[in-house]
Amino acid sequence: MKQTPPPAVRNTPHLIDVLAKALPVAGVVLEIASGSGYHAAHFARAFPHLTWQPSDPDDAARASIAAYVHDEGLANLRPPLALNATDPWPLASAAAVLCINMIHISPWAATCALFEGAAKILGPGAPLITYGPYIVRGDFRGEGNVAFDASLKSRNPEWGLREVADLEALAATNGFGLEDIVPMPANNLTLVWRKR
Repeated sequence: MKQTPPPAVRNTPHLIDVLAKALPVAGVVLEIASGSGYHAAHFARAFPHLTWQPSDPDDAARASIAAYVHDEGLANLRPPLALNATDPWPLASAAAVLCINMIHISPWAATCALFEGAAKILGPGAPLITYGPYIVRGDFRGEGNVAFDASLKSRNPEWGLREVADLEALAATNGFGLEDIVPMPANNLTLVWRKR
């Protein structure tokens, strides 16, 4: 039931380094599309001053997250919410929103909903942090990402790597500015957006 994806194991220490600089000192962090829950468990342990709220629309993912919540026994790690970014969000406010590896494996409408939902629950200065493979001014940042993009689109034509400039335009319409682009291993990026 509890899943341990190798990519999550590899990228967790690097994400913790970025999050340490970008997250607020207190409050609830809503993680959208938490997947296995591996990240949530390790982030909650790394940031005991924050309350971690994982979420996922998938039943199997939430079962895995729940297993991590049970096994970790951390007071600041909440049970997972059933949350689909395109539906109304069951949380009225948060201090930060984190979304790892969703934007390229979902329709563009989900990304629009991510920024719209984050705009509703975040206050001025709060971060929305996204991680994954992106296109930067037409640059896929490696042949592996080109092949990955083609593979994703063959599975679902609505999926694929997104151009950062398109995300910036979407972010701006929802009151966010791009504060930082952090290069990560395996040609991924962490994008730190800040609510104006």
